Amino acid sequence: MNHPAQSLFDVSGKVVVVTGGSRGIGRGIAEGFVRAGAKVYICSRKAEECEKTAAELSAFGECHGFAANLGNVEGARAFAATLAERESQVDVLVNNAGNIWVETLADYPESGWDKVYDLNVKGVFFLVQAMMPLLEASATHEDPARIITIGSIDAFHVPEHETYAYSSSKAAVHMLTRHLALKLADKHMTANVIAPGRYRSQMLENAIELEGADEMLAPIPLKRFAEGPDLAGAAIYLASRAGSFVTGAMLPVDGGHATTL
Repeated sequence: MNHPAQSLFDVSGKVVVVTGGSRGIGRGIAEGFVRAGAKVYICSRKAEECEKTAAELSAFGECHGFAANLGNVEGARAFAATLAERESQVDVLVNNAGNIWVETLADYPESGWDKVYDLNVKGVFFLVQAMMPLLEASATHEDPARIITIGSIDAFHVPEHETYAYSSSKAAVHMLTRHLALKLADKHMTANVIAPGRYRSQMLENAIELEGADEMLAPIPLKRFAEGPDLAGAAIYLASRAGSFVTGAMLPVDGGHATTL
């Protein structure tokens, strides 16, 4: 079947959920989907911040924001139940919410591991589990439901900073995604990872102040930081007809950083 180029990337009318969508990478992805005509739901732990972002993004289309704590099973199920009150199906789930903890090997606390793994790994799994009925209601042979998880190129290499829980959690979620891709294929669902490189988040801005932009850009062949449209474009590709036959993939969006590692 022939598809005009524009329709290959059409996500208009799709119901899209972006966790951690109030700022950073999540906001960039949510904005991309809103501008592309999707109906977008975002969540974050801070209700005021989430509602503010949703109101701002609503200038470009339809966006709704809700507070949710996805770091535990109860929070994941509660958020899924909130969505089920408003939608009969979800076409795209973007697992973006995540935590990071930086500490020396000698002082790295158990609480740091728990906080990172509870959200970055367990949170992804249990939200997918809770969202199964909504995703299954959308899934068809020709147009699968999509699960897109934000990983990291730190899962491909040993990072410079002491982020032991974070880097290993991202490696875990990459493998979890491959496992989901295999097990959910017969339910007409795809599962893929977007692995960002250096994105100008608040954390990176702090590092730039300490180390300088030139130093931070040195290992990146394309010599710039990732921006919202870069991540949104990758997510829209995976959510559209163009990406409907892609599953179990790890897609670096890093300016070529991973090629130098």
